[in-house]
Amino acid sequence: MAVQDKKYTIDYVLKRGVAEIISEGELRKLLQSGKKLRIKEGLDPSSPDIHVGHMVTLRKMRQFQELGHQIVIIVGDWTAQIGDPSGSSVTRPMLTAEQVKENAETYLNQFYKIVDKDKTELRFQSEWFGKFNLTDVVRLTSKFTVAQFLARDDFNKRFNEQKPIAITELLYPLLQAYDSVAIKADVELGGTDQKFNFLVGRELQAMMGQPPQQIFMVPLLVGTDGVQKMSKSLGNYIGITEPPEDIYGKTMSIKDEFTILYLETLTDIPDAELADFKKQLANGTNPMTLKKRLAKEIVTQLYSAKDARAAEEHFEKTVQKKEVPDNIREYHVDGKTALLVILAQSRLVSSNSEVARLIKQGAISINGEKISTASVIVPKNAVIKVGKRRYLKTV
Repeated sequence: MAVQDKKYTIDYVLKRGVAEIISEGELRKLLQSGKKLRIKEGLDPSSPDIHVGHMVTLRKMRQFQELGHQIVIIVGDWTAQIGDPSGSSVTRPMLTAEQVKENAETYLNQFYKIVDKDKTELRFQSEWFGKFNLTDVVRLTSKFTVAQFLARDDFNKRFNEQKPIAITELLYPLLQAYDSVAIKADVELGGTDQKFNFLVGRELQAMMGQPPQQIFMVPLLVGTDGVQKMSKSLGNYIGITEPPEDIYGKTMSIKDEFTILYLETLTDIPDAELADFKKQLANGTNPMTLKKRLAKEIVTQLYSAKDARAAEEHFEKTVQKKEVPDNIREYHVDGKTALLVILAQSRLVSSNSEVARLIKQGAISINGEKISTASVIVPKNAVIKVGKRRYLKTV
């Protein structure tokens, strides 16, 4: 990845692609002191895959590594097995120990595409929470009041709307905060949606006689739907292990107004060049030009410059010129096979629900004609197109 070979300055790390730091002055002094800081981030193993939304934080971690600091990754294996007791969260399912292990292994393999494995300390929550008894839990809960936790935006909103809040949910910020105590974190790194939990960690450390951690927050990327933050569970993500042409094509589908934020957080394009890009957009430059640059930068980081050029050619041919690609996949049929079976067995679409959604959107066609039902029988020598970039030929 290109970020590995770049020399970063403290100013660059503190200013580029940053949402908020608490406290920037204190953190700057620590970075200038020569002390090797312990930079903490929690890994949620509820999903095995990383998307480019995660890359914002991972790139910052890599930058801190380049400055000589220690990255500490905490796998939330203990909290992941609790899940969301209310059943209202699609992003926090209850997992078995085996699921947690499998997800964490897959996640970390992808994680190390961006962050230097040799400079990363890996810890599991079960190292300390596995030894907790009821007395330890009661002592931990005595540090804060219910009123303090109800000040958190989502808790406050649900409380005012008289929606249920499980007691277990109130424990999550405490458990995350104790992670900081357990590994003696100097800095906690993550998205702006974690601010409350980070502040609890800072306060708990002070209560337990440790220097309070600095809080380093990065922006949350809006996904390809242009509305909600990027999430695999919402289907609006760009996965970092997807084929180069898919990463390129999905990047091209983001809304124009988010292009600069993506460039700031996911690339090392110089600040002066970014400022020029902003001027170009203000003067009416076609945003597609800048999105092509963004897409090439991301694919180059995750694969290579050669793959990025090939992905761009694929996009121009299949999307802009609406041509069928030369290297189209083939699928053998007997003339009696339904579309749904073909899509499932070829893995062109990930689930039946996605098939239904795409059909409703008019995003699936056979030989150029949009189809209205997944039960249609697909003939031989037909070209199936799904969305803008996925093709399959029956033979």
